[in-house]
Amino acid sequence: MKYLSNYIEEAQTKAFDEAGAFFAFSNKQFNEGMKEGIVYCNMGSGLLCPKDNAAKLDNDLIRIAAEGIKSDLAENGRRGVIHRELGNHEYSYTHDITATIEALSGYPITEKEIRAEVPEYLKAFHEWEDAQAKEATI
Repeated sequence: MKYLSNYIEEAQTKAFDEAGAFFAFSNKQFNEGMKEGIVYCNMGSGLLCPKDNAAKLDNDLIRIAAEGIKSDLAENGRRGVIHRELGNHEYSYTHDITATIEALSGYPITEKEIRAEVPEYLKAFHEWEDAQAKEATI
């Protein structure tokens, strides 16, 4: 199953390239990526962008994320996305739904919907776990 990053990575890279943006986590990386005469702004998480292109890049990234979420839901369905994130955040071990809720905060999925899927997710997880145990004893 794909993740949101699979749906948005290519478009994000294109947007970064078109904006002249790059990631830098040290002065060395900044000096390697910067161009003389350009004023850069820090867009967070190490992303630097020419100041003149920052607003467009910000809008592009918001649009790309929204399109990625729409594609993710279309391909995987609400239940599939919820189950994927419950698994990705190890709900079956932690029984803490907080990380899943946070991961899906950009999706049009409510906490109530996520909680409603927990019993089905746990049932599927335990069936998978039982199958793995049987396979290991054969």
